Formats: sequence, structure tokens, C-alpha cells
Amino acid sequence: MPRTWFVLLSFALVSGCNDAVEDPAEAAASPATSNTEQKPAETPEPTPEPKDPVVAEQPAPVDYNTLSDFESFVLLEKGTERAFTGEYTDLEDAGTYICRRCNAPLYKSNDKFHSGCGWPAFDDAVEGAVHQSTDADGYRTEITCNNCGGHLGHVFFGEQMTKKNTRHCVNSVSMKFVAAGQPLPPVVKKPKEADAGSPEASSGESGSK
Repeated sequence: MPRTWFVLLSFALVSGCNDAVEDPAEAAASPATSNTEQKPAETPEPTPEPKDPVVAEQPAPVDYNTLSDFESFVLLEKGTERAFTGEYTDLEDAGTYICRRCNAPLYKSNDKFHSGCGWPAFDDAVEGAVHQSTDADGYRTEITCNNCGGHLGHVFFGEQMTKKNTRHCVNSVSMKFVAAGQPLPPVVKKPKEADAGSPEASSGESGSK
């Protein structure tokens, strides 16, 4: 009887040890679990897009635009470019013509027309932008920029070319064109100089404009 109990006890101990030992292969195949509950990964909030920088208003320059020798000849010495050579003579784009010297708006494209004279022609000007005075030749009417006094050309009346019966005959080189939708540059405002635009300084102009 004691021998039988010894055998049964030994069998029970061996079976219990086999149940407690885990097969290394099975342990590697089965990932360890944790009693701590895993939280789902948090989605990071998107980084806000940077706002466009606020563009400050461009301050008006303190000096007139730099002119080439020929631009100075026309604007300051009242010269004339040759007919049919100006860059704006046949331009039909929508926009604004400004003074090349000071950026003051002078003419709108909807007042421009083809006169056949060889220079850009307008039958009206921006209100208050163009000054008229008797030319040094005594019979033509000179037109100058009312802001800086730069020479533009001459104005003629009674030719029946448009309903307004007026033709501003302007040197292309006296102007710059700004296309519709583009910002106009700031206007340079300075005291008018005696050598540009004043009747006292008129010195005549070559050509038939």
C-alpha cells in the first residue's frame, strides 16, 4: 500500500510540472499581453497654414522717376518723338496711361482712338490731370502734366474726329501704360519746376504735333 501511494504521488508531481512549463516555441509565437489597456494612438492636429503677409502700402517716392536722355528731351525740353515710332501709337489694350516722370494718371484707354496722325490720340483726359497753355509758337495749345509739368504734346479742337471733337496728341515717351487690373504706382508730388510745363519756359517743338 505505501508503495502504491508513492507511485501515484510521483505521477501527480510530474504532470503538474509539465503543465507549468511553457514550450519556448509557443512562447515566441504568442506575444506577451499586458494587463494595462492600450489606448488608440492620438491623431495630431493639423498645423494651421500661415497667413499671407499684409502688404504695406507703398510710400510715394520723394524724387521723380529717372529719365533717359531722350525722355528728358521730350518731357523737359519739349521735344517730339518721330511720328509712327512710339510704342503706344497703336496700342488698344485696356488700362491707364500715366506720366512717365511722376506717375500721375493722365488718360484712360477708353478715350483713346486712332487718328492716323502718328502719335497716340485721346479725346479726353483724366479730370484735372492735363494742363493746357499757349505754345511758344503762338498758335498751338501745349499740354503738360498738371502734377509735374512734364511736356506731353498738343491738343487740337474742331477736327470732327470724335463726338468730343478734341484730339490730345501725346508723345508715347511721355507716358507709361498700366494694364487694367494692375495697381497704379504712387504719384510723386513735388513743386513744379520752371523748366517743365510753364508757359515761361516753352521753347517750341519740332514736328507737326
